[in-house]
Amino acid sequence: MQVYFYAKSGHGVGLDATKRCSAVATLLKDLDPVLCTSDFRAGAYAKELFDVKKYVNIDVVRNLPNIMQRKDILIYDTDETNELMENGMNEFCSLVYNLKEISDIIVDTSIYTKNDNPSIEKTIFFGDDDYNNLFLEQMNSDSKHDIDLLMGHYFFLGNEKVFKEHFNNVIDEEEYIETINNTKYLLTASVQSALESIACGNYPVIFKREDKQYNIELIEKLNIPCIENNTLDGTINEFETIIQNYPTINNYEVANFEDIKVEISTKIEAYKKLTNS
Repeated sequence: MQVYFYAKSGHGVGLDATKRCSAVATLLKDLDPVLCTSDFRAGAYAKELFDVKKYVNIDVVRNLPNIMQRKDILIYDTDETNELMENGMNEFCSLVYNLKEISDIIVDTSIYTKNDNPSIEKTIFFGDDDYNNLFLEQMNSDSKHDIDLLMGHYFFLGNEKVFKEHFNNVIDEEEYIETINNTKYLLTASVQSALESIACGNYPVIFKREDKQYNIELIEKLNIPCIENNTLDGTINEFETIIQNYPTINNYEVANFEDIKVEISTKIEAYKKLTNS
């Protein structure tokens, strides 16, 4: 009986689901889980940055039965499923967990820890994906911004040269964890990155991308400042105003997976006894 994670990922999707699944996989590392991503690079990224031990590429969630066996356990984060597929998952697997139904705040607090002395004042993170070069389109060719830029995992090669002309410093994607930990004020289009920033005791501001959907209810519940502006100059100007009088974050509570870990462990032990008898 094997524990599998599935995270929707890719150059048009990003890595938020991969980060959430990796956080839970770390908590369940004693159960030797396998992370399945819809893009091979996402799995390699999770192994390199988040210490995920095993990963495999599965194009879409419906292909999982090609590698899984009946009675395996599945934990997933994707919007690809429908009621019929979910019924099939529950029939095929001994346990199934949809991370979207468990919690909106899933952060690996073993790597995103309180930092009383962040070394970077301000960083902007557009996200891991920008297939349509929206970030470039928002930039004013004459502007120079007093803020660092954290590159996205799927950003186009060559864009870094352009970015260096407009930001104080361009930070490589491989320094993602260190940058989130060490940035006092994070301007981000990723809610997941904002949640990780809060875990470090830092101060994120979310700006909305036109190609993404946002959990406004969660943002308002936590009282995270949010910007909606179609130019980078306008977004950064609003950001500078917000951080002068940053609000208090409310209701931030990272999901606890101890009960789920016990449930999975109990199921696996029972299966072992049954098969060994």
